[in-house]
Amino acid sequence: MATDTTSTPAISHSTLVQATRTRRVFAFLSSFLFLVTLVFLVLVEVGCVSSKQPVLPSIYFIKLDLTNIIPRSVPNFRLVNSIARTLGLHDFYQVGLWSYCDGYGNEVTFCSEPQRMYWFNPVEILLSELLAGATIALPSNITDALTLVRKASHWMFALFLTAACLALPTALLAPLSIYSRWASLPLTILAFLTAFTTTVATVIATAMFLIFKSAIQSAADSVNIQAQIGIKMFIFMWIAAGAAILGWLIHFAQCCCCASARDVRTGRRKGRKKAYRPFGRGTEVDATGAEEKPRARRRWMGRNV
Repeated sequence: MATDTTSTPAISHSTLVQATRTRRVFAFLSSFLFLVTLVFLVLVEVGCVSSKQPVLPSIYFIKLDLTNIIPRSVPNFRLVNSIARTLGLHDFYQVGLWSYCDGYGNEVTFCSEPQRMYWFNPVEILLSELLAGATIALPSNITDALTLVRKASHWMFALFLTAACLALPTALLAPLSIYSRWASLPLTILAFLTAFTTTVATVIATAMFLIFKSAIQSAADSVNIQAQIGIKMFIFMWIAAGAAILGWLIHFAQCCCCASARDVRTGRRKGRKKAYRPFGRGTEVDATGAEEKPRARRRWMGRNV
């Protein structure tokens, strides 16, 4: 008994590439976006880890300026500020993910050793730098904000580190979505985890240091500490988060959109129509990529038709 053995004709490599070109473009675009995420996450990670490199100390979350820590309302405030510097206080302190840096004027002179799960505790740092027996009292609203900083810093550190570890395999594996829409499902999950950890860490860092800055500014009457947000760090964070979100959206769309290589081979989808467009008048391309001969003209009543 004869059986029907119909099968999908073989497709040439050039036709397959042309048919899946749209999916290839978006796959490599998502790979590029996650590479961008990785690069800017690395910049966030290395901020304030060394005073030897001139660029790294300039990447910080917040900068505390203690040059005039004693407000003008205090008699002889200039003399007292100079005494505070003599006692061991630095002019400024910059906060990074792993450590902090300090210095005098506009020059960074010291960066602390990088620590895991680091959080910036200005009270502990200032007391450790003052001469023996010297103390400094910070307002209660600043000390209350430090409790939030400690808890949020641990989450922020863990999420940024996780995001950086996920961004690299996501960028390397992104081109696999070209071959099958099924491959886009695990890649979409991986991309979502990368985008989620990056975005949540960025939101936590933004909210935490804005609250900390507000608490410091509200205590300007008792201690004249100026707080400045690190523009570079915030730009790097949000670029990383934005690129990760766009990369995840591309993977999510590829689960149902754009023909994959497997779709074209099995005949489920044709892909780009330009892959099958005729090269010239009367010449067409079949599924295998071979040119078909022009159709013979029929003769009818002595005329070519």
